[in-house]
Amino acid sequence: MTELARSPFGAAPELAEAVARDAAAVRAALLCLDRPLFVVRDGAGIGVCTDDRAARAAGQVLAALAPLRPDALGDDGFRAAHGVREAYMTGAMANGIASARLVVALARSGRLGSFGAAGLLPDRIDAELATIRRDAPGLPFACNLIHSPSEPALERATVEACLRHEVRCVEASAFLDLTPQVVRYRLAGLARAGDGAVQARNRIIAKVSRVEVAELFLRPAPERIVRALLEAGAVTAEQAELARAVPMADDITAEADSGGHTDRRSLVVLVPELLALRDRIGREWMPARRVRIGAAGGIGTPAAVAAAFALGAAYVVTGSINQASVEADQSAATKDLLAGAGPADVDMAPSADMFEMGVEVQVLRRGTLFAGRAKKLYETYRAHDGIDAIPVAERAELEQRVFRRPLDEVWQDCVAFFTARDPAQIARAQDSPKRRMALIFRWYLGLSSGWSIAGAPDRVADYQVWCGPAMGAFNSWVSGTHLAPPANRCAAELAGHLMRGAAFTARAGQLRLAGVRLPTECTTYLPDPYLEDS
Repeated sequence: MTELARSPFGAAPELAEAVARDAAAVRAALLCLDRPLFVVRDGAGIGVCTDDRAARAAGQVLAALAPLRPDALGDDGFRAAHGVREAYMTGAMANGIASARLVVALARSGRLGSFGAAGLLPDRIDAELATIRRDAPGLPFACNLIHSPSEPALERATVEACLRHEVRCVEASAFLDLTPQVVRYRLAGLARAGDGAVQARNRIIAKVSRVEVAELFLRPAPERIVRALLEAGAVTAEQAELARAVPMADDITAEADSGGHTDRRSLVVLVPELLALRDRIGREWMPARRVRIGAAGGIGTPAAVAAAFALGAAYVVTGSINQASVEADQSAATKDLLAGAGPADVDMAPSADMFEMGVEVQVLRRGTLFAGRAKKLYETYRAHDGIDAIPVAERAELEQRVFRRPLDEVWQDCVAFFTARDPAQIARAQDSPKRRMALIFRWYLGLSSGWSIAGAPDRVADYQVWCGPAMGAFNSWVSGTHLAPPANRCAAELAGHLMRGAAFTARAGQLRLAGVRLPTECTTYLPDPYLEDS
């Protein structure tokens, strides 16, 4: 067997005369991602090598692959615009699960991470953004800006915090329409450069599942919103004028079957659909051509990453898998539940922030009863006009099994909570029993994720854990490796293995397309605990 030498991308043959033929040596040659690969035939049969001199000496070259480093995957424009080394991003997980620590770890590794600001109070967001700026000075990161139709004050506070801390990128998620706040953030970063070009210093990565929403971000900000912001003094006259020259987003992430808010779309349908939309609008309005289309949802293995790039994605976004990482602000108990999940161990449940609209989130089903209990609350909400209209026996069951306290006490908690968070919520509910019932039910939906984050031992059955099938796929991939225990899952290392594995998988796919058939053990990438994240 050929003696192998280490390289930044794995074990690889030195510039050797020998041609690799056994499975281990062939796999090692494929892993030498910064070198070309040649499939050759000589007197001893068919093999591979990574040196053109050895290939010429072998006699016949059957196939040849160019180098394919992980940092060559995806779009150069994404890497340049965000100042990162790979076209890879970790998406936001609400309630600070995508913690400042996680974002800093990604930033220090040269990758983009999005802080999970959704659901947090303004003071907490302010403090966490200050921590990120302190611990990762000058390094790239994003902050989540989630559409909050029932709590517009929080959306406004998040934008104000991002502007105050000069956050140069937000991940806009769950938007059904453009709001004054997301437009304000975009416009506040517009300026004219010395050469006359329009600079958009505040970048937006919009996460969408529908074509009609993507189109909003591919076009300039609506005139009616721009005019209202200008009249309110929230933007300058120059910024209002420059808004006509730029699309609302720099990047649009096609969100397929993900954890949290999701339409459970198919990635192989959605990415091409958004690429075609971008190109169509780009033929009408040239600035839209610059918007990059990325992929999220169901991405938890090297094969999934490689498939996303093969579809034409400019970058990939991982979500669920990072919730079980060392840096995620999630309890050890929940991380263990996540690490034991399979691809089918997920379900849909009503969301807390868009409960009245019937919007659902994808959550972990295994080890928790949350999904079933949340669905029951929504059915009750649809069937009755208020708490007092719920039949006595049904109300007693809710108080005993779900809330574990009288609903009148829960309402008092709601009053105290929203008085500090968004007083308008209470004002709108004063004369609406239906609205009061919604706030009471949202109390359970909101606290359930908090019980999961805190690891409340008496509330395990009520844990709300946002999770997509990518979590189970990841667990299957790393089974039996050093990444199986959550304690070993550092977010930057996961990114490194996924991108390296995607490049390896893509090369194996190129060989298949060229008609080369290799044993499965030669073409399966598994994370090596001794391979540094280069």
